[in-house]
Amino acid sequence: MTKKKKLSSSDLIDFYMAYVLEHNEPPKSVYNFAKDNGFDEIEFYQYFASFEALEQSVFKAFFDNTHAILEKNEDYIMFDAKNKLLSFYFTFFENLTANRSYVVYALKDNLKGLKKLRALSQLKQRFTAYIKHLDIKTLDLKQEKLMKVQNRALEESAWLQLLVTIKFWLDDSSPSFEKTDIFIEKSLNTSFDLLDTKPLHSIMDLGKFLFKEKMH
Repeated sequence: MTKKKKLSSSDLIDFYMAYVLEHNEPPKSVYNFAKDNGFDEIEFYQYFASFEALEQSVFKAFFDNTHAILEKNEDYIMFDAKNKLLSFYFTFFENLTANRSYVVYALKDNLKGLKKLRALSQLKQRFTAYIKHLDIKTLDLKQEKLMKVQNRALEESAWLQLLVTIKFWLDDSSPSFEKTDIFIEKSLNTSFDLLDTKPLHSIMDLGKFLFKEKMH
């Protein structure tokens, strides 16, 4: 007798993404979802309490896959914070592009309110922890309370920048989303220049790029 393969959270995510892309809506119930995919309903609850919880895990999985790829790269380990973050962005958006149909489905009704989107809550936790781990150099304020405020502001601004980039990518109609690559490089250069208190050139460069996009 063939032993039944143990279901994983990744299997459930794959089943769910396939379902919503085929039907353009979530499954009617966990029972039906389990029956359609040949597993017992109780196996679903071993990983997720609801479809909403599963949806949040999808974007966390995109982050985890990105981070796992980067950690296997010896060059990445030696990079400074700026180049690590650039590598993260490019790899993360490659993952999003490979799953663009699902990402568009998940975010299409929330383009103006990405900051409040619950589906990205676990991604935010992972990403802000990643930013903290990068140990990006900031001003030495000499006071612990001020340092905490500054670090919190850095994490929140980095998260907002990721949201803005996701929005740009969703609207990007260029071949291979090459304009998103340009936006990533220019926006991250601007952010790190601001931390180094030499922002003017990068701000003007980013401003010219965004102005040109709006004009077109």
